[in-house]
Amino acid sequence: MPRLVLPNTKYKESYMSALFEFQQEDLWPDLDREFLENRFDDYIAEFEKTRKGLGLPLGWVAATEYWWVEGDEFIGRIDIRHRLTDALKKFGGHIGYEIRKKYRGKGHGKNMLKAVLPFAKNLNIEKVLITCDSTNIGSQKVILSVGGVLQDEINNEGRDEPTQRYWVEL
Repeated sequence: MPRLVLPNTKYKESYMSALFEFQQEDLWPDLDREFLENRFDDYIAEFEKTRKGLGLPLGWVAATEYWWVEGDEFIGRIDIRHRLTDALKKFGGHIGYEIRKKYRGKGHGKNMLKAVLPFAKNLNIEKVLITCDSTNIGSQKVILSVGGVLQDEINNEGRDEPTQRYWVEL
């Protein structure tokens, strides 16, 4: 049964496979596979710092990342940003996620999002903002499945597609 876990070196092999797959889709372009192969422990330690809000780049906020795994298999990731900036209100919101292509359309996005919402509530977030491109039908279905209510659709400078903004009451 899939479950949420904090990032862990136990999943390195599967995570590296997922990284390759995501980069084939032009996702996660900034992650350096060679660096991660050699310094995965350091990479995992960075998640703890981000969760605590330590050493963040300008404009970033504390965030907790979880991995959706089954056995030793990395299926996807989801993170909760602990607060919103003006930029996150336009695109990004409180929660962002990705599912590996071979696992899409099988309910993992819905189940992962549903599983993470109590963690958002524990951060004293009363309602979460989740955004997606207007063309991302799969993500729209995931958001609606947990009670997401469309606020609006906006054009974001530098993005090809309009952004839909949804709120989910906790």
